[in-house]
Amino acid sequence: MLRLKLTLRQIALISLLFLLVLNVSAQAESPSPVPVPVRVKRVTDGWLLLRGGEPYYINGAGGSGSLELLKQLGGNSIRTWSANILERRDLLANTQRLGLTIAAGLALGQERHGFSYNDPAQVRKQFDESIASVEKFKNEPNILIWGIGNEMEADGTNPAIWKAINDISREIHRRDPNHPTMTVIAGVGANRIKLSNFMQYCPDIDILGINSYGGMYTLLEDVRAAKLDRPYIVTEFGPVGWWERPKTAWGAPLEPTSTEKAETYRYGYEHSVEGAAHLALGSYAFIWGNKQERSHTWFGLLVPDSKGGVEQTEAVDILSHEWTDGKWPANRAPQIAPIETAAGQKEVAPASVWTATAQATDADGDSLRYEWEVREETHDARAGGDAEATPAVHPEAILHTDGSAVSFRAPQQPGAYRLFVAIHDGRGGVATANVPFYVKDEKPN
Repeated sequence: MLRLKLTLRQIALISLLFLLVLNVSAQAESPSPVPVPVRVKRVTDGWLLLRGGEPYYINGAGGSGSLELLKQLGGNSIRTWSANILERRDLLANTQRLGLTIAAGLALGQERHGFSYNDPAQVRKQFDESIASVEKFKNEPNILIWGIGNEMEADGTNPAIWKAINDISREIHRRDPNHPTMTVIAGVGANRIKLSNFMQYCPDIDILGINSYGGMYTLLEDVRAAKLDRPYIVTEFGPVGWWERPKTAWGAPLEPTSTEKAETYRYGYEHSVEGAAHLALGSYAFIWGNKQERSHTWFGLLVPDSKGGVEQTEAVDILSHEWTDGKWPANRAPQIAPIETAAGQKEVAPASVWTATAQATDADGDSLRYEWEVREETHDARAGGDAEATPAVHPEAILHTDGSAVSFRAPQQPGAYRLFVAIHDGRGGVATANVPFYVKDEKPN
């Protein structure tokens, strides 16, 4: 019998060769990602976004909710606010599988959170972190645009903020020739100051992202009046914001119904996105998911259901209709009128009993189920979309429901509340509305 005697050195070499073969095999099975080149092209009446050499118009939504549903309804892109979410390899894999692109956000500091753009150390750290994220993900094939910051410009008058943004963009262009850059502002500012300062201080940014809600009614006119020298993307739009709405005597903003919100999405898209022709490269509707901001229904195209899935609001129907050149979804959400109650926007006595009704219609003739609840007004109101705690629900306040009608008792504890209704069609559609009321303190002086 032949016997081999191997030295420790020979064993080590054989082991090394074995590991090298495994590594080569793994690389063969998982090739390195290859970016799809994206660029902005100047045309006669504005600009085009080209992806892989072909025109690419953004019909997108902010957030990473049901991606399959977004694709099914005609969406083609999502927007993120931070590179941290790209660490979720499932997000990259699923967007690529579905043919969705990503406007990848690079989070920047905000002065209202204590960040100082006059502090070189903070600015440098932020610069390095942004560039590190770009280096890590720049070859992913579904990256579309780098979004440098979100609403960090404050009132738009601090040149140091614009300079920091532009410095990041210049370095991104040096390291990543395949993707344009964008920065995202909150509206156009007083006298369109944000637009003029963007043009003055950010020559290295390719695209201006604009978050606009009530401002969508005049956004196109503002852009034209400012003679914006680059294309824009509406990076957030949706219902009129709580900061733009009338308020009760105790300061509670009046929330539109889901039907009123749908009309705002429709007009905003048709006027300041589609109506802008080649001045705009597309849009990202807010938000493809659900969030608590002044209420749990104010923002959110999708509403969580009791089975762990989501239901679609009427605004989703509108967006899909716009994205697909006039095709409605197979099932449309119910339409709803404002809640009618004598307690609405009034001060009421503790434990007093009231009735309310909410009328809805359904284009598909579906049977509708009404779900009523009383919630406290938020005790954790924040600015700029910062996370809020969800207010307490008072199930004991609902005494009796009969379809579109409800009998409810005002809570005993003084304070601000809202009566909510959610109307479900049983096929994935939902309509929502609420009305505020205030329980007065009847303690003797």
